[in-house]
Amino acid sequence: MAKTLAVRLGAALALGVCVGFGVIASTPLALAQGGSSQADVIKRGEYLARAGDCIACHTKPSDKLFAGGRAMPTPFGTLYSPNITPDDETGIGQWSADEFYSMMHTGRSRDGSLLYPAMPYAAYTKVTREDSDAIFAYLKSVPPVKQPNRPHEMRFPYNNRQLLLGWRTLYFREGEYKADPAKSVEWNRGAYLVQGLGHCSMCHTAINALGGSSESKAFEGGLIPMQDWYAPSLTSNREAGLGEWSIDEIADLLQKGVSRRGAVYGPMAEVVYDSLQYLSDDDVRAMAVYLKSLPQHGGEGAAAATSAMSRDERDLLFKLGSKIYDAQCATCHGKNGEGKLPDFPPLANNQSIQMTSAVNPIRMVLNGGYAPGTAKNPMPYGMPPFAQSLSDDEVAAVVTFIRTAWGNHGTPVSAKDANALRSAPLY
Repeated sequence: MAKTLAVRLGAALALGVCVGFGVIASTPLALAQGGSSQADVIKRGEYLARAGDCIACHTKPSDKLFAGGRAMPTPFGTLYSPNITPDDETGIGQWSADEFYSMMHTGRSRDGSLLYPAMPYAAYTKVTREDSDAIFAYLKSVPPVKQPNRPHEMRFPYNNRQLLLGWRTLYFREGEYKADPAKSVEWNRGAYLVQGLGHCSMCHTAINALGGSSESKAFEGGLIPMQDWYAPSLTSNREAGLGEWSIDEIADLLQKGVSRRGAVYGPMAEVVYDSLQYLSDDDVRAMAVYLKSLPQHGGEGAAAATSAMSRDERDLLFKLGSKIYDAQCATCHGKNGEGKLPDFPPLANNQSIQMTSAVNPIRMVLNGGYAPGTAKNPMPYGMPPFAQSLSDDEVAAVVTFIRTAWGNHGTPVSAKDANALRSAPLY
């Protein structure tokens, strides 16, 4: 049910007081009173499993649902997701609801072994018992698959799970979400989803050498390890900060994959496709309300990195990039980078183009990409790849142009930067 340390929620390019269960409960009141059937519980569990994006890690592409075995590369070795179908021998068929909740809440498996934090138990610990039980009921209802779990391939000394005790001391705080009585019901619902099942901070917070992240830097953005996509800061308007976005624009990006502000590509497109598009309008709006309330800081006043290029080198890149842009890009994005909403995002005055990290615009030029096909945007427009037709020098030139033209304040990129990402994995 996890998104790995190397995965997710990255790269949006273009881009009255109530307490307790009254604030965050996601199960209908009739069910809490025992008035709904097991079918209702299972249906609710399926919805919550979508919210947690369980399918993303526990299902290999074109394989059987939740059978596990998906490789999850990390800087410490490769993890393989477990089988969570109700098979008695290789899945969770013999687990109890108590054991499942304990795993979600404490980060320990049924046998007491410590889980690697690619399973985002640091976020899932916030999930209520009621919601955990519903997810478990749903997983017990899917077809069982007899598929043994593949052993992890972690390098020494990371294959010693006892080392996780230190990691947990530094980065894990056990406990269900506690509602903030000073905030609205909607805000608390959004906080519960973003901080808990959504585990958004796993990608939008920089990961350090120990595979952990600091709460003080939550949502300030960071490079997603092993994937080479940059998950932009949600707290800085220099990146993808949402202070200037409307609630509707945030909700559209989360649920549709596109908004008047831009579109999602890369790992974030997969999150929208597998998870967020299935959430209710009310839940998506609640997430948007919470995300918009994040304090704006973390790089807001930081200057962009200074390029080591000479003025002549920058001028040559700009001139070459301008020619490439006119020939390859202007038809869709406009002669002056104005774009053609909603299908072709503007490049002028686009924060995601100007971020200190140029990883995402380089990758988009090289690999292209489509916003996800969703129920509310079933026929998305996409961008073709140019890796096969543009050299590293030409990619660097056109990315430099869009980062510095029309009043944009990004810094130039080099052919070396482009080459480093030419063979990077798509997701």
